[in-house]
Amino acid sequence: MSEKKIFNKLVRDRIPEIIESNGEIPEIEILDDTEYARMLQEKLFEESNELLNANDVNIKVEELADVLEVVHAIADVLEVTMEEIESVRLSKQEKRGAFKNKILLKSTISKDDREEEENVK
Repeated sequence: MSEKKIFNKLVRDRIPEIIESNGEIPEIEILDDTEYARMLQEKLFEESNELLNANDVNIKVEELADVLEVVHAIADVLEVTMEEIESVRLSKQEKRGAFKNKILLKSTISKDDREEEENVK
């Protein structure tokens, strides 16, 4: 007797077909728009964790591709083009910068408090 594997996760469109070609029977459900949007958010979290846990550059590239695929799907749900997202990204980059300089913000202190600290020394 074979064991039923439980997944309950959003999968790519061809996964049921691939499962069948491997001799298994997939049980699927077509989600409504609300549930689909919620599951996409879960999928983004899942794929992001896989990216963070990947130890090899090639696997990281695969996981980045998966994250990007989910981002595309979320954009479709929001009825936003990737060009619009890219435009916002570039605008934010111009106003706030990118992440190229590897800056870690450790803390902040008000100028008044800083001056007071310096006067005490």
